[in-house]
Amino acid sequence: NTINFLFFVCYRALIFPLLIREGKPTPFFTFLLALLFCVFNGYLQGRSLTTYATYPPGWLGDSRFITGFLGWLIGMAINIHSDHILRNLRKPGETGYKIPRGGMFEYVSGANFFGEILEWFGFALACCTIESLAFALCTLLILGSRARQHHK
Repeated sequence: NTINFLFFVCYRALIFPLLIREGKPTPFFTFLLALLFCVFNGYLQGRSLTTYATYPPGWLGDSRFITGFLGWLIGMAINIHSDHILRNLRKPGETGYKIPRGGMFEYVSGANFFGEILEWFGFALACCTIESLAFALCTLLILGSRARQHHK
């Protein structure tokens, strides 16, 4: 579970920023809030999983863990693929609004948000901790509102 969390954080914090093209600059205050949230949440999840969570023998074979891990994995794949589609919407120098096509964008207008929400609910199911569920619910509320805004 901790490895899943660390893999996503590395992707989102290190790999994803290197892949995006030039775009609108992020306001410093927004960056600072995101950084503080990630640091606090990372600490909370790490502390929860390494200090307080206890699992019975055979947990990795339990249907909750397997279903949660598959949800996390599928959500991660949707998220990464959707990010790829979004990064390649416009050719260099091209401007203007474009509607993303392909992948999960054929079913939902915020496929990247959907993937990340699925990821964290899968993580919550695999971990079965109140902290992981709280993070999944925060993700749903924050990204759900962003997805709704983008859809409009």
